[in-house]
Amino acid sequence: MRWKKGSPDYILILTILLLLSIGIIMVFSASAYSAMLDKGDRFFYLKRQVLWTLISLPIMAFVMNIDYFRLKRFAGLFLIISLVILFLVPVIGVSKYGATRSIDLGVIAFQPSELVKPIAAMFMAKSLSDNQAYLHQLFKGLFPQLLTLAIIVGLIMAQPDLGTAVAVAGACFVMFIAAGVRLAHLFPLGLIGLGGTAILIASEEYRMRRILAFLAPEKDPTGAGFQIIQSLMALGSGGLFGMGLGEGRQKLLYIPERHTDFIFAIIGEELGFIGITVVIILFAILVWRGFRIAVNAPDIYGSLLAVGLTTMVVLPAVINMGVVSGSLPITGIALPFISYGGSSLLFTLIGMGMLLNISCYGTQR
Repeated sequence: MRWKKGSPDYILILTILLLLSIGIIMVFSASAYSAMLDKGDRFFYLKRQVLWTLISLPIMAFVMNIDYFRLKRFAGLFLIISLVILFLVPVIGVSKYGATRSIDLGVIAFQPSELVKPIAAMFMAKSLSDNQAYLHQLFKGLFPQLLTLAIIVGLIMAQPDLGTAVAVAGACFVMFIAAGVRLAHLFPLGLIGLGGTAILIASEEYRMRRILAFLAPEKDPTGAGFQIIQSLMALGSGGLFGMGLGEGRQKLLYIPERHTDFIFAIIGEELGFIGITVVIILFAILVWRGFRIAVNAPDIYGSLLAVGLTTMVVLPAVINMGVVSGSLPITGIALPFISYGGSSLLFTLIGMGMLLNISCYGTQR
């Protein structure tokens, strides 16, 4: 069946461009001092972020012009390829801070866990839409999706990367709800997932330290509680209007991961409550447009894919903001569009390209 193709969602495009612009500005502001000390070039991270943006935007535009329903038949193949790559990460990947999450290709290094996000959304949307008649049955209708999700989460945890595993699992559960899976089935599965997460946390000492630091960071101010204390100091010192762009102090080697996982704290310090509110509003607009695209999609597959692609971006953003504000334990998840990182930016924009293509076939304009 062919549907009439229209124009993409321009509000979503503008939202993405604004988030990318904020990201470029704040990556430079957050990284200039440390880049000068470590690399001898204050523009080191800025140049790479701009380069990745210039590479990723045309790719997003290219994906936006590939009809999403044509990609449906390749969802299984894409998933197998991504799982093989995930399996290879602990074997040939690059270790950093006690984790092996990226593969170095010489010219670039990328995180396969970022690649699997849009592909997982594609596969889940295809599987759920193809099995609509059986979704009320736990084993016949939902078992393939649960098995696939368990494999994905298991391979991500092997890196280990609990934060991304939780984000992917959470996004898939949102897709299950959108597909109409019975809550009577999802509730016990959710409890099992929470129990498994608790076991994983308890099995590693550093994760337990993070939980304890989350509950009482002041008890270990120079150890596990250091990051969150510095982050809260940055947010608190920003006040309403912030200290001014480039005038923040926590980025002067006080707060770790200032241009990646904790860049939201730098935004709060330099741009204040107004700045972080703008970022939150932009992500809220992304949720609104993404779910609107899902509601107006011409078929179930497109609707579920839109839900998955939107959630795969917004849920990590919520987790990141929760970590920076001390509302959640530290997970190591970056802020989409804004944090420094090439592979994260590339695959996030590929997902947005797919979402924009779905918007071209919306039933309401």
